Amino acid sequence: MINVGIIGYGYWGPNDARNFNTCEVVGLIAICDLNEKRLNHAQSHYPFIKRYSDPKDMISSKDIDVVAVVTPVFTHYELAKFALENGKHIFVEKPLTSNVAQGEDLINLAEKKGLIIMVDHTFLFTGAVRKMREIIDSGELGTLYFYDSVRVNLGLFQHDINVIWDLAPHDFSIMNYLIDYEPTALSAWGTEHFGRGLEDVAYVAVHFDNGFIAHFHCNWLSPVKIRKTLISGSKKMLIWDDLSSDEKVKIYDKGVKIDNTEGIHKLLVNYRSGDVHVPHIDNAEALKLEIDYFVECIKKKQKPFNDGEAGLKVVKMLEAADKSLRDDCKKVKL
Repeated sequence: MINVGIIGYGYWGPNDARNFNTCEVVGLIAICDLNEKRLNHAQSHYPFIKRYSDPKDMISSKDIDVVAVVTPVFTHYELAKFALENGKHIFVEKPLTSNVAQGEDLINLAEKKGLIIMVDHTFLFTGAVRKMREIIDSGELGTLYFYDSVRVNLGLFQHDINVIWDLAPHDFSIMNYLIDYEPTALSAWGTEHFGRGLEDVAYVAVHFDNGFIAHFHCNWLSPVKIRKTLISGSKKMLIWDDLSSDEKVKIYDKGVKIDNTEGIHKLLVNYRSGDVHVPHIDNAEALKLEIDYFVECIKKKQKPFNDGEAGLKVVKMLEAADKSLRDDCKKVKL
């Protein structure tokens, strides 16, 4: 039995608690939160847990094998480091840390201790993202041209991070999982409207050496909620609409063929327009699949694909975005 303690029972913590508790080889034995009301709420659902108000007291318990850190990002490093120092595997809410140096320190410590870091990039376990990976790996889209992502809504404003740190980790992690090309640079631009010094609308462009490009739109001020990603290839194109109930992924048999490239005045372009295919998407709960996978990695002593290194790659992109924002959209090397 793998015993788990959860730090943070606010917005996402209850989801982690429910899925750890239903995993057959896991014992959810402790929950920690600074808010007494949240602890009361947790214990009403899990009367058998031991409750803590001090995370270090919980982490120090010899009964706990895994610590799930489900707290604001500025607390991740200290809590995760203390857990690793006490011999615990860690399951950390995204993003991994507040900066690259902290992430590298955690990775080195976990390697030294022989422990596993998993970063909770839950979208990687959704049926839609797994299906897109299958489609791309099959070569059905052909050579990939670009990746375009829109993640906008009205709120929720965060008090300690800008809109890129809040929304882009989802899409950075998804792109890194789907696209095998390595990004070389990043540029970002955005603005804030309420005197908080935290951007509430932003755009990020990620550059590659092979002509591929990725673009991300993050926005807390949109009148509508949109979660769409477009991936274009030389053979076909794909659209993922995460808010669609029954047609999340569509594959378009559309494309462009250049028949003559001898000078701009002789450029001949043919457009191909074929059928639209809607593949079947597995509806299994992503977080359950992720936690089952995490437990399997612990049992087999193997690194997960969403490990500390994958989490660090996202933090590098976020840190580069901040640097570009402060330097008038200057391209920053990754």
